[in-house]
Amino acid sequence: MKKAEATRLAILQKAFELIYIKGYQVTSIDDIIATTQVTKGAFYYHFKNKDEMGLAIINEILKPTLTNSFIQPLQSEQNPLDAIYNLMHNLLMENKFLKVEYGCPASNFAQEMTPWNADFNKALNELTEQWTKAMTATIEKGKKNGFIRKDVNAKRVTIFVLSGYWGIRNFGKLENSKKVYLSYLKELKNYLSTLE
Repeated sequence: MKKAEATRLAILQKAFELIYIKGYQVTSIDDIIATTQVTKGAFYYHFKNKDEMGLAIINEILKPTLTNSFIQPLQSEQNPLDAIYNLMHNLLMENKFLKVEYGCPASNFAQEMTPWNADFNKALNELTEQWTKAMTATIEKGKKNGFIRKDVNAKRVTIFVLSGYWGIRNFGKLENSKKVYLSYLKELKNYLSTLE
């Protein structure tokens, strides 16, 4: 990796960490520059403005993380119901990247930015649709392979599971405790068993 590419990636990673903790709107370019220890000129060499950098975080940090942590696990198990439960359990209880006190980074961005920024809305919608399509495909495959009842609507199940995930992340953030996740996981397991 060339020095310029490494600098750009370092800016994105540090900016993401700051934004995840503080929020996008209150994190300033000066905060990012101080954390990354790059010059203002170096920041503006890589990004025209803060919003361009924010979109790069979604496209270059969150999307690859989504693929590795949220989509690949759905494709790695034979039984899709087990895959969905194990994915949620891992994301909520074991994943070191996602912190209970800060919630879900994609959800945070969506709540903070989509009401007033069409570019963020588009990028975050693409991110969510990628996860939705992957989970829906996993459920459809489970229907074909006999793990899930034929009458189950895969898209509705996906929306229900994902909305529960985003919601419970907010409860965890409010309580600053993973304890609340246990109730969600228990009911998720019960719900998934009704789809067999």
